[in-house]
Amino acid sequence: MKTGQWLAMGVLLVGLPPVGVLLAGDSLAPYFEFPPRSPFIAHAPFSWGAFGLIGLLVTASAAPLVTAFMSSRPRMAPPSHRFPWWGWVGVFGGLTAWILAWTRFTWFAGLQPHTFPLLWGAFILVINGLTRRRTGSCLLIARPGAFAGLFPASAIFWWLFEYLNRCVQNWHYSGADYPPGTYFILATLSFATVLPAVLSTRDWLLSFPAVHGVLRGRRLPAVCASRGAARAALAAAGLGLVLTGAAPNYGFPFLWLAPLMIMLALQVQTGRCPLLKDACRGRWERIAAAALAGLVCGFFWEMWNFGSLAHWSYSVPFVNRFHLFAMPLLGYAGYLPFGLECALIGDAILSTGRSKDAALDG
Repeated sequence: MKTGQWLAMGVLLVGLPPVGVLLAGDSLAPYFEFPPRSPFIAHAPFSWGAFGLIGLLVTASAAPLVTAFMSSRPRMAPPSHRFPWWGWVGVFGGLTAWILAWTRFTWFAGLQPHTFPLLWGAFILVINGLTRRRTGSCLLIARPGAFAGLFPASAIFWWLFEYLNRCVQNWHYSGADYPPGTYFILATLSFATVLPAVLSTRDWLLSFPAVHGVLRGRRLPAVCASRGAARAALAAAGLGLVLTGAAPNYGFPFLWLAPLMIMLALQVQTGRCPLLKDACRGRWERIAAAALAGLVCGFFWEMWNFGSLAHWSYSVPFVNRFHLFAMPLLGYAGYLPFGLECALIGDAILSTGRSKDAALDG
């Protein structure tokens, strides 16, 4: 994506939700409280009708992928490399961090709220180690400079979702109370691990033959990657973002859908949209791996959050029941488009790093 596209996306994502708030006749002041502490949005209670409808839509969307995975039975080649020493550092470091996160040792009380970056730093080491064991390479060792660039980009990326969440308040944090500057620094350290974790997990998933067989040959209609479709998607995303501010009980799904729709639409407008072009050619492996990587990381995010002192809780309209850890079951569907968003942003960072590496080599 070019600079103008980044700016356009930022303007839409940052500017449109407050428009919805003003259209609803509400004050913007509570939305800019920092750190965010005060709940002020009344969420709709659980509804069997909404639960069934959303569940049906999620099932219909995921069914082709699930069916393709289950019907794909390729022979698995055994790993051909040894698990690296730094991967073992991640294994033992992660186990130690997990114990410290879920216990309440008095001697560790001062650091108790800060185990999240330790857990995810260890996860990143382990998942890269597993990829290297299967393929002989991984992002961490093959592209160290570009991989390092994912960390600051990740912090900015997730802060944007934190901003969007202010309009719907689907999650909130507890267990750590800090002044604004300290909160910003500590939260940024945690947010910096998101993109490296998801991109590394996608890299690992792509090493499995089953992923490469998903939806092979099933082509997305070319019209889906047309500029007309892109303009329609951009308009729908814009209306959805306004709805998050004006009617959060109905607009909350656009917290996850709108960024993906905007990124894809802007790429299509310039004729450069590898994700949709792959789908139009019947190649779904990178799409499937990215979506599944978001879900895999989501499972670990929710699991490790469950017993930690500093943690988040959910209040999702209409579907806030049947929890797996703190997350309502249907809430996990949000990790599928989120994985694609991580892939789009991460690939843009990695491609920039590749261009710089090529310039240096030249």
